[in-house]
Amino acid sequence: MREVKVVGAGMTSFGKFPDRSVRSLSEEAVAEALADAQVAPADVGFVAFGNAVGGILQAQEMIRGHSALHHTGLLGAPIVDVENACASSSSAFHVAWLAVASGSVDLALAVGAEKLTHPEKMRSLAAIGTALDLEDFPAAREMLSAVLLGWHGAAPPAGSTPPPPAPAAGTGGTQGAAVEHSAFMDVYAKMTEHYLAHSGGTVEDLAAVSVKNHRHASANPKAQYRTPVTVEEVLASRMVSPPLTVLMCSPIADGAAALVLASSDAAKKLGVPAVTVRASVLLSGRDRSLDEAGVAERAAEQAYKTAGIGPMDLDVIELHDAAATAELLLYEELGLCGPGEGPRLLASGDTTLGGRVPVNPSGGLLSRGHPIGATGCGQLVELADQLRGRAGERQVAGARVGLAENGGGFIGADAAATVITILSN
Repeated sequence: MREVKVVGAGMTSFGKFPDRSVRSLSEEAVAEALADAQVAPADVGFVAFGNAVGGILQAQEMIRGHSALHHTGLLGAPIVDVENACASSSSAFHVAWLAVASGSVDLALAVGAEKLTHPEKMRSLAAIGTALDLEDFPAAREMLSAVLLGWHGAAPPAGSTPPPPAPAAGTGGTQGAAVEHSAFMDVYAKMTEHYLAHSGGTVEDLAAVSVKNHRHASANPKAQYRTPVTVEEVLASRMVSPPLTVLMCSPIADGAAALVLASSDAAKKLGVPAVTVRASVLLSGRDRSLDEAGVAERAAEQAYKTAGIGPMDLDVIELHDAAATAELLLYEELGLCGPGEGPRLLASGDTTLGGRVPVNPSGGLLSRGHPIGATGCGQLVELADQLRGRAGERQVAGARVGLAENGGGFIGADAAATVITILSN
């Protein structure tokens, strides 16, 4: 396999943009990434386009990437749509990396885009809920089918159970946004109860994760929520699925991000600042108990081996904090600390900007926002900027090695898909 470099990165702001489309968001991110790499659309030999819910919310199936990129000048190149729940665009990056590493092309583009907001908020919530294995959640399947197949607001088919009322939109704190469907957060809530019981952690520790990431996001001009919050505000915000409050959960968002990948020879010819892809690992989850190693731990071990490093060599991390609990769990699964030591690591300040290994300097999903099909590429844009020293006020001093962990969906107690990417300068 050939060495692969990231030579261009671009992204939109993340947030609620009712007047923008997936195409509009994609065009902005792609134009910025291509300009950053100093390449033209005609130079790109392969495109992987990540999107999760365009079929459900925009009725665009089958050719989502072709449609979104119609006016970018990229048509004519191979374009592959990648859907892998919240890991869609990190999976797209993995596919683009494979295209370059295999020698198939010298330049490839990975794009992630999502228009998650919708005039009928219940549809956005239901779209996210489909990332569960609904064979195991029959009640959720019935409700989601009712909403997404058009029963909602009308009489359901004869013999069918009417859908429950739509949940209220989130109103807590600065994050007045609806969050993931309750069935999805119910899974996180169960994991949270188990984790707190076994680690000795508290709900205050969960709140502290949100406080840290909102503080980081205050220095990110492209973050959805840039207002710092306090532990008290997090705990007092609306309850979503006990013990998770709205400020402990990632918000609904729109956005897009894109990265240009190149072979080492191509990168050298371009002469632009570049970072090296040290590892790209994509794995699926599997049936397990909450006490067994999850997919993130297995993928991280493989990525460390491929990159020839260990967790103590990392300088900056972007991880999938769809709920605050996930960040504490992932500290342990990524090997930053021992089992049950996540709250202690957080309290030490090591994962805060200025600490040993800052985590989510972008603000993470909790505060930068979570336009699910764009999140993975958004994490990688942040790492590319950090490793090239252009992250502004949130710059991690001396950052040389970064890791991104992006998970998607649930299979039982495990993420359905997880991508671990390691970059270095």
